[in-house]
Amino acid sequence: MNTKILIIGACGQIGTELTFKLRAMYGTENVIASDIRKMNNEVVNSGPFEVVNALDYNQIEHLVEIHQITDVYLMAALLSATAEKNPAFAWDLNMNSLFHVLNLAKAKKIKKIFWPSSIAVFGITTPRENTPQYTIMEPSTVYGISKQSGERWCEYYHRMFGVDVRSVRYPGLISWSTPPGGGTTDYAVDIYHKAISQGKFECFLSSETKMPMMYMDDAIRATLAIMQSDESQIKIRSSYNLSAISFTPNEIAAEIKKHIPDFTITYKPDFRQQIADSWPASIDDTEARKDWGWHHQYDLSKMTTTMLENLRKHPNVI
Repeated sequence: MNTKILIIGACGQIGTELTFKLRAMYGTENVIASDIRKMNNEVVNSGPFEVVNALDYNQIEHLVEIHQITDVYLMAALLSATAEKNPAFAWDLNMNSLFHVLNLAKAKKIKKIFWPSSIAVFGITTPRENTPQYTIMEPSTVYGISKQSGERWCEYYHRMFGVDVRSVRYPGLISWSTPPGGGTTDYAVDIYHKAISQGKFECFLSSETKMPMMYMDDAIRATLAIMQSDESQIKIRSSYNLSAISFTPNEIAAEIKKHIPDFTITYKPDFRQQIADSWPASIDDTEARKDWGWHHQYDLSKMTTTMLENLRKHPNVI
């Protein structure tokens, strides 16, 4: 049977680039993008697109049936900073959308699920440096609580019903092609935009706040790698630690100054500082590297060069 893919949340930061990659691999007609509304953007205009509410089981089931979907990538979620402003809706969206997809797989209507978790599952009691795969997880944000709960449900559905669900814990993700989406790590996207457009940046985190980050190309490669791996290689059914680089706002600013010498940064920490302080500074992703061959390609220097080059080439993105 041909692979037919449904991406729920295709217009988000990760969903956008994931859609293009999957269409390049599997053919445009075999990748159905969907989101809560139809916008006039490249994702919507470049292939099959459906409006779907991730909270509506019947809508998702209908799309699965009419398009003969085999794989679902559930990318719809309310991110960390945004979720803190609307906790009840964040819990509802982040949890019930997952239940809908897990239940479709349990009913044998789809074969395979990708669902992203996050470093937000960790908390202040978690070891901050080289955070292990298996460790204390006491998240302090709504987003983190929903992701940790989701991990437990994924593992449960795999163990009890044989559902083939796969997951990685994304660190902060950095992309030039989509704007910041309400995450605590989004300063590391916005800083590049402001460096080019204004030559200065006011950071909502303190200068020495170190967090795990990843360039979007690496995140997409990891997502595709875990989904293309043989089922026997996937040993962890909660979610895999995933790592690439860790840096502070001070370090990213210093890297930008190599390209834009007059760039300046100031600091005005807000409520997101407390969220960042509860997360790891670096991640141990040995299990992902061992089980399905994960490796990253972008360090801070390469990522900075790539971000600034692309934003200069595409000024309409800023």
